[in-house]
This record gives sequence, C-alpha cells and structure tokens, in this order.
Amino acid sequence: MTTAIPVRATTVLAVVRGGKIAVASDGQVTVGNVIMKGSAQKVRVAANGKAVVGFAGGAADALALFERFEAKLEAYTGNVRRAAVELAREWRTDRALRRLEAVLLVGDPNCVLVVSGNGDVIEPDHGIAGIGSGGAYAYAAARALAEHTALSAEDIARHALRVAAEICIYTNDSIQVVTLP
Repeated sequence: MTTAIPVRATTVLAVVRGGKIAVASDGQVTVGNVIMKGSAQKVRVAANGKAVVGFAGGAADALALFERFEAKLEAYTGNVRRAAVELAREWRTDRALRRLEAVLLVGDPNCVLVVSGNGDVIEPDHGIAGIGSGGAYAYAAARALAEHTALSAEDIARHALRVAAEICIYTNDSIQVVTLP
C-alpha cells in the first residue's frame, strides 16, 4: 500500500508597481519533513517576455498548465487577462486537466492574477498577490513595504520573500526574481 506524501514547497509573490511587475519565489521543495531541493525554479517568463508566471503545487502539473497558458497567450495576442480566463475555464471543464493540482500567478506590468483549477481568476487589490505555503507572509510584508516605502517592485518582492523565509518553515532564502518592464 502506498500513501500520498504531502508536498509543501512554495512561496511565490507578485508585485506590480511603477509600470513593472516583479515575481519572486523561493527555491525550497519539501517532501514530508525533508527538504529535497533548495534551488527549484518556480517562475518563468512567457510569451517572449510579455508575461510572467509563478506556480505553486505539483511541478509537473504546474508546468503542463504553464504550457497551456502560453498557448492561450499566443491565441489571444498576449492579452494576459483573456488568456487567464480561458485557461481557468478549460482547466475547470476538461476532465484530464481537472485533476491537476497547482495554482498559478500570472501577470504583466499592468496586472497580476491568481488562477486556480476551481475556475478562479482573481485580480487582487493593490497589485500584490502571494501563493503557496508562505504566500500570506510574503503578501503581508509586501503590502506593508508598498504602503510605507518607495521601493521598486523588485525590491519589495525580494524583501518580502526574505521575511517569509524567516517565518515559514517551507520557504527558504534562495530567492529568484523575474521582472518585466
């Protein structure tokens, strides 16, 4: 008999500010109570640099969804909102896709969206969103930094991930940040 081992691994944060988007992630992959990897890449550039995607959940599932999102971006000429809505619709209604377990953060310099298999496409207030185990910690830190400093989107994302890494045991300080102008 085999049992599923819960995989917790991710903190991803997106910040839109000053005509830029910065998406930051940690690198930790945790299986049970073991850190299996410390330098995973959970952020990708899409549509030839027009959009960026961060993911939480099963890596294979997230990468399959990333590929579908890129296809939607191509079909809708780089319109991130429309591509996200179409991906969420397909994800929710397609029998095979429905089983994929991941959450995506997608965005461009104008918006950030949280996309899930429940059909959710959420554009958060303040241009800041966090997903994954440490997402709420990173989000809270980013909100405070955005309200009380003049830091850039990239600096806010990086500092907020460091805060999350100090609080969340499933988040490390191997931070990757991708920005789009």
